[in-house]
Amino acid sequence: MLACCCNFPPVGGTTYREIAMFDQSADEVGVFDIDELANHLLEQGQDTSPSRIHGCLCGLLAAGAPGQAEAGLALLCQAMDFNLHGELAGQVMQLYRVSAAALEDEEFDFHPLLPDDEIDIQTRTVAVADWASGFLAGFAQVNRSQVPQDSSEILKDYAAIAEATVDEDDEEEEAENAFMEIVEYLRFASLNIYVDSRAEAGDQDQPSLH
Repeated sequence: MLACCCNFPPVGGTTYREIAMFDQSADEVGVFDIDELANHLLEQGQDTSPSRIHGCLCGLLAAGAPGQAEAGLALLCQAMDFNLHGELAGQVMQLYRVSAAALEDEEFDFHPLLPDDEIDIQTRTVAVADWASGFLAGFAQVNRSQVPQDSSEILKDYAAIAEATVDEDDEEEEAENAFMEIVEYLRFASLNIYVDSRAEAGDQDQPSLH
């Protein structure tokens, strides 16, 4: 079964799935070649993964970051303590826009950005841990106040997922099932945090009655 451990193997050479997300506000489909994104990260000397980048962007959005892509890029760079430029910066801003649209999608068309299913389970587990770690970093960059209890519990779960690994003694089918459960949990838990943050912001905007 998936367990907690602090040591992860390197993710270099990972093959990521090409993803497509629809941005209704812009009436366009954003198709991302994730291998290209990973290569651009390496070219700019960034020792991180596309999964962690996407997790951080989603954490920013879930915590109430503005929807403008330029603001998202700036907050990402602050949260992860690096600077992105050129084509990579453009790709990240597009990913931010379509991630925002996916979190708003009524059909729940939101998915964490993870390696292709054909990649070995150990590498995919590293990526899901990266995604959860990135989400926490992004959320903390924006949200400095107390969060609702449900969201707080979810964030604790994310901290545990950020240390996930695969026990070498596990059966492959058992590990795959555990992995899929975690991915589905990340999908819907992230949406819940996003909705909670928006509701909290709306309550704060309401005028008080005296």
